Amino acid sequence: MENKAILLVEDNADDEALTLRALKKNNIRNEVIVAHDGAEALEYLFGMGKCAGRNTDFIPQVVLLDLKLPKVDGLEVMRRLRADQRTRLLPVVILTSSTEEQDRIKGYDFGREQLCPQTSRLQSIHRRRSPTRLVLERKHSNSSQ
Repeated sequence: MENKAILLVEDNADDEALTLRALKKNNIRNEVIVAHDGAEALEYLFGMGKCAGRNTDFIPQVVLLDLKLPKVDGLEVMRRLRADQRTRLLPVVILTSSTEEQDRIKGYDFGREQLCPQTSRLQSIHRRRSPTRLVLERKHSNSSQ
C-alpha cells in the first residue's frame, strides 16, 4: 500500500504482535513499518543512521507510538516530531501502559492524536472517530485480496 504506511514504534514483541493482530482483525491493510526503539523510529522518519538515503518525502500516514522505549523514549520522539516542519502535523497515537498523569499531560502538550492504553490496544482506536481513522485503509470482506 504505497504512501499509506503505519509506523509502529514498540519495543515489546508481545505488544507488537498484539497490535499487528488487532490491525489485521479490523481489516486494516496498510503496510506496517516497525521500529523497536525511539532512535530507530527517528532514523526512519528523518533518513538517518541505518536509514540514511531513504526518501524522506515518504512519511507514514500515522505513528503508533509506545511511550516507554529504550534509547529514546516516546515523549522525546514526539518532541522531535513536533519540532520538525516535515513531521509536525503527522498524526500520532500514543500506546502506553503508563498510568502516570505526567506522561498523559506531556502527550497532550506534544499534540498527540489519541492515547490508547495498551490493555485495549487498537480496539479503542477502531471505535473512535478521529482524523486517524481516515488514513487507515480497511479491507472489505468481499474484496479479493
